[in-house]
Amino acid sequence: MDVLEKNKQIVKRFNKEVIQNCNEVSFKELMHVNFVNRSAPENANDSNAMWNTFSSVLKPAFPDLTVEIFDQVAEGDKVTTRKAITGTHLGVLMGIAPTQKKIRIDVIDIVRLQDGKYIEHWGLNTLPTVLVELRSI
Repeated sequence: MDVLEKNKQIVKRFNKEVIQNCNEVSFKELMHVNFVNRSAPENANDSNAMWNTFSSVLKPAFPDLTVEIFDQVAEGDKVTTRKAITGTHLGVLMGIAPTQKKIRIDVIDIVRLQDGKYIEHWGLNTLPTVLVELRSI
């Protein structure tokens, strides 16, 4: 397997084991010590803040959360992924009481890998739109 395919597999593993299954052991294995989330505020852009988003925000709100990857493009040390995070709103999400509504967050992200680990992340997602929809119920 060439390096580009290997990098795609690492990103697929992260999406399945970390985002979907909230596996902290896998998270720690896949995160570089110098990781920076370039899409997050400067005071919340490290790996601890990213883990907190998965373990304390998304998974409690959507216990049945799943990640479906539609496309991946790898070039150099970066992998771009188009995916959807889906689930049922069964827990509190950013102050919004459970609505039992099925949600879908569309995501496009770019991950830069170093030594087989996430070192940088950039992303766009539709979570703000989902929050507006949940608040209007």
